[in-house]
Amino acid sequence: MESNGKYISKNGTRVNYHTGPIVWGEPGTNGQSLFSSCYRFTASFPQGTRMIPLILMANFLAQTEALMKGKTSDEARKELQAAGMSGDALERLLPHKVFQGNKPSNSIMFKKLTPFMLGALVAMYEHKIFVQGVIWNINSYDQWGVELGKQLAKKIEPELQDNSEVHSHDSSTNGLIGFFKKNRA
Repeated sequence: MESNGKYISKNGTRVNYHTGPIVWGEPGTNGQSLFSSCYRFTASFPQGTRMIPLILMANFLAQTEALMKGKTSDEARKELQAAGMSGDALERLLPHKVFQGNKPSNSIMFKKLTPFMLGALVAMYEHKIFVQGVIWNINSYDQWGVELGKQLAKKIEPELQDNSEVHSHDSSTNGLIGFFKKNRA
């Protein structure tokens, strides 16, 4: 997959609109709930009799419904009151329980994941990236964003060859290199 997470147009000017929507992932509470479900529910029931795939599927389906419907302040208030909450405690928690709905999402389901189906999914999203790039006047297939990483990797790679301490980078990168060197097998 290529990237539309760019802010420079094909003619070299900075764009003044959002590009690169999240295809797999989400900001904030959506991502926290949706994409950690797999870990959370698998970790919660590793040896029980519950079917993990059913738990994950229930959360997948529930998330699409939550994104569509949301939860109004009145609905959240009734839930909190039913749970025995009232007064200031209810009022403090209430804004956190409201979830704005009408958020679009895509739910892709198929009978069996085959090489053909996986290829079709990749092709579909690759085409989506291309079309968005055309609309936004950005080059989805340029590699300028990875060039800096390649340049830095050329400097770091020789530094990984031995166990000597590295001081040629910022403290964060030096720390990561040091940790890697101390803990590699």
